[in-house]
Amino acid sequence: MNDTGNITKDDTKNGKKQLRKGDSRTMKSIPKEERPYEKCLNCGAEHLSDAELLSVILRTGSKGESALELSRKVLAGYGGKNGLLGIYHMSISDLTGIRGVGTVKAAQLKCVAELSRRIARASCSDRVVFTNPSDVAQYYMEELRHCEQETLVLVMLNSKGRLIRDKVVSKGTVRASLISPREIFIEALHHGAVSILLLHNHPSGIPDPSREDILLTLRVKEAGAMLGVELLDHIIIGDCQAVSMREQGIWQNELD
Repeated sequence: MNDTGNITKDDTKNGKKQLRKGDSRTMKSIPKEERPYEKCLNCGAEHLSDAELLSVILRTGSKGESALELSRKVLAGYGGKNGLLGIYHMSISDLTGIRGVGTVKAAQLKCVAELSRRIARASCSDRVVFTNPSDVAQYYMEELRHCEQETLVLVMLNSKGRLIRDKVVSKGTVRASLISPREIFIEALHHGAVSILLLHNHPSGIPDPSREDILLTLRVKEAGAMLGVELLDHIIIGDCQAVSMREQGIWQNELD
């Protein structure tokens, strides 16, 4: 500022420098022991909040905000999707719609969500008895109950009833007229499956079997009997609930 009280060009430059300096030191303004990295190293990752965990993954924030502030913004959601589950449901374009999240950070977040899902499944896979409908339903519940489209999963088992692998065989509408048992059993035979399970979700959250569900089940069951690959069950996943079509007695039913 000059003698007349007017702001000079030098004052403006200095102000910008101070602002940039403040922006770059946002995380450093937090006491060292409370910073996410240091907190993780000193206390363990389990003591970090969701936002702190994300900030460690993202590493940097955006102009004018720290990684921690950006993480809080991500968890606040976009388009009604919030929290950690919001990240799982948001697309790359949803994430990049959040100011400060570019394609790299969006990819990082989606990879973290997918890694978390795989870790959760891997941690319980050895405990799942794939001949027990409630175990199978619980194993696939989080993966399927959030799907916004009907998704049909083929589960392939070995002679000891252990999981060989699973595969999504249809996404959209699960209709017997649109799903070929031939494609299901080509996949099962290719992987040496001795028996199979089918699972699909009802986006409505209500797992009551429809006529199409019953028709598909009977068609696949009959084809499996001819090929020597038994269909053990067809489980329908709703919102935190499931229906085993074997337990419902549909195995013995015929459609009119």
